[in-house]
Amino acid sequence: MDNSKGYWSATLGLLGRILVIWFLVSFGAGILFADLLNGIKLGGYPLGFWFAHQGSMYIFIALIFYYAKKMGDIDRQFDVHEE
Repeated sequence: MDNSKGYWSATLGLLGRILVIWFLVSFGAGILFADLLNGIKLGGYPLGFWFAHQGSMYIFIALIFYYAKKMGDIDRQFDVHEE
């Protein structure tokens, strides 16, 4: 039973970190801090605009791969992985 608590604690910790990054990128960079980021240009476009339209998708795809890798590590750590 103690092993399952550790597993869920690690899993929820990972999800919490990923959701914070997701929120900061989607809501923060695309909406809240867009005016501040628009002072920086990336490829000729304001950075806030770029995050709102393209950059966030790249970050989200990277988060998917990061989540898959870290969940595999957590599963192996708690010996609940599939062969």
